[in-house]
Amino acid sequence: MPTTFDVILDRPQTAIDALAHHTGLSRQKLKDAMNKGACWWTSKGKQLRLRRATKDLPAGTRLQLFYDEKVLALKPEAPQRLEDVGRYSVWYKPHGLLAQGSQWGDHCSLLRWVEVVRQRECFLVHRLDADAAGLILIAHDAQAAAALSQLFQGRSLRKHYQAWVSGELQATGLRLEQPLDGKDALTWVNTAVIDQPNNRSLVDVRIETGRKHQIRRHLAAIGHPIMGDKLYGQANQQPLQLLAWQLGFECPLLKRPITISLPEPLKFRL
Repeated sequence: MPTTFDVILDRPQTAIDALAHHTGLSRQKLKDAMNKGACWWTSKGKQLRLRRATKDLPAGTRLQLFYDEKVLALKPEAPQRLEDVGRYSVWYKPHGLLAQGSQWGDHCSLLRWVEVVRQRECFLVHRLDADAAGLILIAHDAQAAAALSQLFQGRSLRKHYQAWVSGELQATGLRLEQPLDGKDALTWVNTAVIDQPNNRSLVDVRIETGRKHQIRRHLAAIGHPIMGDKLYGQANQQPLQLLAWQLGFECPLLKRPITISLPEPLKFRL
């Protein structure tokens, strides 16, 4: 059962001593949780992850442990690096891998995986639903992150997705513009394949805005929810059938147009 521990140190202690005393958890479990990003401490008004168990902490330090054995036991599929241009790299994020961690840990996040395995500083540029798969950019310095983030904020980046949706959807240049959360949202849909025996359709989707769950909500609203969508459709054993397969943009660092596509073996096929 998920449990939160919130401790204010009444005397100088190491992090592991304080947590062992207040939580009753074994030191082995605590070290594992800390290494996986589930422990936080407040320093100078800023909340930071605390991974080093033997760190000496002064009296008055606030420690928080967000402990969930199920989360800590997760072992998602590893991502694949598709391209490395130095100041940023392009990755395939599989289903179930987070873009970045949560308060309950970050060992199941793309950002932390790259930091640990590739030993590189990482900055998040954009997000992709944990349930979805596909392309993600990761910056490797703060200036590159800021420049690339502007592409997403300024709508100057072309984002294409594939989705298997429920039912037979005949669409050519279908424009979906239902506002989401009080904000404008624009989605374009084209049908690639209709799979009649399985009552599903493979569609190519392009979005011009980036609202939360935009594609999922827009397709569900017209009666064709994405297959495997536990929030807006019908959950089943398969992961969410949504794939970010292509990004196109004018690279502010390389000063030239860039188009990045998933290799064919990673794309959806009939």
